[in-house]
Amino acid sequence: MKKHTAHLLCAAASSLLLSVPAAHAEKTFTESLQAGSSVKLNFRTRYEDVSWDGLEDSDAFTLRSRLSYQSGAWNGFGLTAEFDDVTEIDNKVDYNNGNAINKTTAVIADPEGTEVNQAFISYTNFNNQIKYGRQRIILDNARFVGNVGWRQNEQTYDAVSISNKTIRYTNIFYAYLNNVNRVFGEQNTTKGATAGDHAQDSHLLNVSYTGFSAGKLIGYSYLLDNKSAAALSTNTYGVRWQGIVGTDFTYNLEYAKQSDAAKNPLSYDVDYILAEGALKVSKFTFTLGYENLGSDNGIAGFATPLATLHAFQGWTDRFLATPANGIKDVYFNVGTSIVGVNLLLSYHDLKSDVKSIDYGTEYDFQATKKFGPVVYTAKYSTYSKDAFGSDTTKFWLMADWSF
Repeated sequence: MKKHTAHLLCAAASSLLLSVPAAHAEKTFTESLQAGSSVKLNFRTRYEDVSWDGLEDSDAFTLRSRLSYQSGAWNGFGLTAEFDDVTEIDNKVDYNNGNAINKTTAVIADPEGTEVNQAFISYTNFNNQIKYGRQRIILDNARFVGNVGWRQNEQTYDAVSISNKTIRYTNIFYAYLNNVNRVFGEQNTTKGATAGDHAQDSHLLNVSYTGFSAGKLIGYSYLLDNKSAAALSTNTYGVRWQGIVGTDFTYNLEYAKQSDAAKNPLSYDVDYILAEGALKVSKFTFTLGYENLGSDNGIAGFATPLATLHAFQGWTDRFLATPANGIKDVYFNVGTSIVGVNLLLSYHDLKSDVKSIDYGTEYDFQATKKFGPVVYTAKYSTYSKDAFGSDTTKFWLMADWSF
């Protein structure tokens, strides 16, 4: 579906499904948008230090300022706008921010810049919500589609999206993507570039059913035609089960199949497998998981270009792109809270899907504490290579507060 066709379909759907008689409006357009509107201000200050063997060490002290506006509703219609500014506090950007600046230093993907993070018109009624414009999209655990919220410049989508709950216990989500506003900002938007925005002609379909007492069933189809980086054009079909056993045990089972699409120069078929269980014992939560991003005999690995990648395979971000030989990740997490401080310790054992390559291991640790409106975070991650990459250590201190 081309962009203009999708826009016309959205307009038609809106007029047919969502029209409301004028007689029901008790307030003027301006009064309705003002009533219930909100303005929010958020600041996130972060210091990041990176030691990466083979590159010069780098650090960055950045501030993200975010101004958000949400209007009230007029006959179901509303307006959302959000603006972000990322600034290096010491005014000395001497690190590699992912846009080919200082290539000899380790990457910290927080470029300076001011952007419109979100700007969309929405319509909401009993069973439907339609959004048109730049928006945040997070599906399931963000493994396939997410907002990369860890980085200072969030990933958002220029899209039209529809969420329908007409069928009991069922949510049908569809989105047509025209552009992905990636974490690297708009400094590098040339065709074929790995950084900057990625032009799209892509479709996302995610259907979930919650009518089972034992859990939630999800099916999805993500058809990506990436006009800026053809090698990221893929068709992915999958199913996910989020299970619950009693009050103390949850588990996730997932399988997906992926193949090349559009003008992808490679021809391949690969599988994705996830098996994960979490057990709560007193004040501790233990998680054991296995994730396999498969490989087609070393031709290509299972790709997740729209994911919140920082949340997977360890926080050093050494596997943002799946190696051609794939990844097998066996991981173990333990989390708890002590005197109001949330603690998380994680371990990853990483190997290839084919050719029996031992990638290495990673340890991650995080502590968070909230004081009033401010959330403080200290975070440490270390990756030790075996037959892949290079040793990497990262450290963060962060304060996030809202008004």
